[in-house]
Amino acid sequence: MNRIVRIEIDDAGRAPPTPEIEQERKVAIFDLLEDNSFIPAPRGDVALPEGPYALTLSIRDKRLVFEIATEAGEQAGAFHLSLGPFRQVVKDYFQIWKAYYEAVKSLPPAQIETIDMARRGIHNEGARVLMERLDGKAEIDLDTARRLFTLICVLWG
Repeated sequence: MNRIVRIEIDDAGRAPPTPEIEQERKVAIFDLLEDNSFIPAPRGDVALPEGPYALTLSIRDKRLVFEIATEAGEQAGAFHLSLGPFRQVVKDYFQIWKAYYEAVKSLPPAQIETIDMARRGIHNEGARVLMERLDGKAEIDLDTARRLFTLICVLWG
């Protein structure tokens, strides 16, 4: 019950994603819906409805917005996170992401693997930052944080 069963990316007003970004988004959503752990924290004395949950991610007023609803559509809460702590790791992620996709086209497997290891390291750093920012708002595991970080990147991108 403590999981996300539907996720929407509200990218209204943002530039349309490139085909590569759209593919990255689809893979992250698929993987997230297959396996995740998401437990929103109660707000004071207010008990949240039980999950499973639908999550909408958006960027509004330079803030990352998580809107949480029940699977049936009942609003369960929302929280906003500053984008500042994510800036550098998102920038690094896109740089290594571009290098990886260029490498796949022409470099030998050993060099691609080296770039992929760096990509995973940056991805883990982004997941760690997200988990820290969600402290007291929602509890997620590392795999869920990694997938949500990917979605934050493609939303931002």
